[in-house]
Amino acid sequence: MEVRDSNGNILNEGDTVTLIKDLKVRGSSSVLKRGSVVKNIKLTDDEGEIEGRVEKVMMVLKTEFLKKA
Repeated sequence: MEVRDSNGNILNEGDTVTLIKDLKVRGSSSVLKRGSVVKNIKLTDDEGEIEGRVEKVMMVLKTEFLKKA
């Protein structure tokens, strides 16, 4: 299974990615700003999603809103 970012680059465990769009956090009033850095990502069973720590909170992010740093 190959996990790819919005530009088509292959993502691996431990990579660093940046957000390409402001994202509203479901269940919260906070917003993740474009350009936020997510370090040390973890791959999930779904090739369209990764796990990463953003602002000290572990979140699942869709790869269509990420680019490899």
